[in-house]
Parts: sequence; structure tokens; C-alpha cells
Amino acid sequence: MKTLKSFFLSLFIHIILGQYAFSQITPKDPDTFLIPNKDSLPQVFLVGCFHFEYYNNDAYKVEEGNQINILSEKKQQELKELLDYIAIFKPNKIMIEALPQWNAMKKYKQFQYGKMAFSKDERVQIGFKLAKRFNLDTLYSIDASSVADDLTSNKDSLTIRPYFMEMAKDYKFTANDNYNKYSDYSTKLSTQIPLLDYFKYLNSQKALQRDYGAYLLGDFKLGTYRGADVLAVDWYDRNLRIFRNIQRATTSPKDRILVLFGSGHIAILDQLFKATPEYNYIKFGELKK
Repeated sequence: MKTLKSFFLSLFIHIILGQYAFSQITPKDPDTFLIPNKDSLPQVFLVGCFHFEYYNNDAYKVEEGNQINILSEKKQQELKELLDYIAIFKPNKIMIEALPQWNAMKKYKQFQYGKMAFSKDERVQIGFKLAKRFNLDTLYSIDASSVADDLTSNKDSLTIRPYFMEMAKDYKFTANDNYNKYSDYSTKLSTQIPLLDYFKYLNSQKALQRDYGAYLLGDFKLGTYRGADVLAVDWYDRNLRIFRNIQRATTSPKDRILVLFGSGHIAILDQLFKATPEYNYIKFGELKK
């Protein structure tokens, strides 16, 4: 009997000790394998912006009363504070929301000779001014069309083009009333607080997260999968191509890449750069002198 009791006691102790030993194993961070040396990665800094020219080509239209005049003396002083903050990053490459046909380099040369001083465009007011400050000779136009654009622009397509046109016929990138209220608040806020504070708000992780969430509402729910398919092959694909353009323009682990795009794009790029192990992603608000 004692022998049997001793056996079960010994078995119990081995089980407990085995469980204790197993519980002491600390799972390794995936970056142990994926990012052996973070300092060897190219750095990227995303700046989500709104259109200083208020083209109002997006789904949400900004009323005139909620528009700022970036060329006013007050806003130019605020812009200097914003540029001084971004300059802490010390970019050696600046990538902007522009297609090749925008002729960024031609415009940049005109800017260097003082011929675009009164342009309100954020690519000029932020991108060009920072490029000049850091004596950069190149700006990278990394915007892209989507696969949907490529396929629907092909007028020789007898099946694919009509299919995509029907799929996207009433997709307007609308969200819901709550997002409209948030957009009204956010745009008015830009007229009420300094530009740097507004950019910190616009580029905060919570704001980017909810901007990303806007695409999952409203027209996303059209049909069974129609809204989801439009988002995938149009808007999401476009941003994946923009991300790919950043990859293609990255040539050195010493690259310090400033990406200047509309905040709607940054909402998706933020997700991509948080996921990729190939870049050191410096988030807006993290810069310190």
C-alpha cells in the first residue's frame, strides 16, 4: 500500500513539476527571427494631409466656411512649425501623392526659381519646401492607378470592362451619418487649432484606425460581395500599389523616407507599415528633438 501511495505521489509531483517547467517557457517575439537588427532597416515616416487647395474631388466635400487659407500670414507661421517638426525626421527621400503626368520634378524646379510661391497645393507647401530645406534633387511621384482603372480603361474589353462598370455603378465611398458628423467636426477643427496640433490629431493612431474603418461601412455593404469587391480592386489595390512603389524606390537601409499623402491613403499605409518587417516605421507624434 505504501509503495502504491509513493508511486502516485511521485507521479503527481512529476506532473506538477512538468507543468511548472512548461509554464516557464517564454514564447519568442516573431521579430527575433524577422527583424534581427532594427537599426539596419530603412526608416519611413508617414504624413497624412488634407488638400490645401480643397479640390473637393473626394466623397466628402469641405464647405467654404471650414476651409483654411494656407497662404495667410497666420497659417504660414503655423506651417513653419509643422515643417520644423517634420524636419526632425531628416528625410533623404520625399515621396508624394502624384502621378508621373503631374510633372513633379518640373514643378519643383519652378518652385526653386520662385515661380510657385503662391501655390496652395500641399505637395508644394510641405513636400517642395522640405525638399529644398534638405537640398534634395529628386521628389518621388508614387501615386498609382488601380487594377480596376487598368481594366476599365481598356475599351477593347468586351466582358471585363462592362463587368467592372456594373459592379461599381453606384459605389460612392460613403460611410454613415456618424462618419459625416465626425468629418464635419474634423474639418472645422482645422480652422480652430494650430496646424501642427491638427496634423498630430489627423495622424494619431486612433484617427487613422477609424479612417480605415470608414471603408468597411456604407457602400461596402452593397450586394452580397459587390461593395467588398469594388473596395478590393479599386481603392485597396491602389494603395497596395502605392506601397509597392515605396518598396521600389527604397534603395538603401540608410533611406529616411517621408511619405506625404491624403490621410485616407495613410489610413491603409499605416496598416501595411505596421505589418511589414522590412521598414522601421516612425509614427507621427513620435519625433523628438
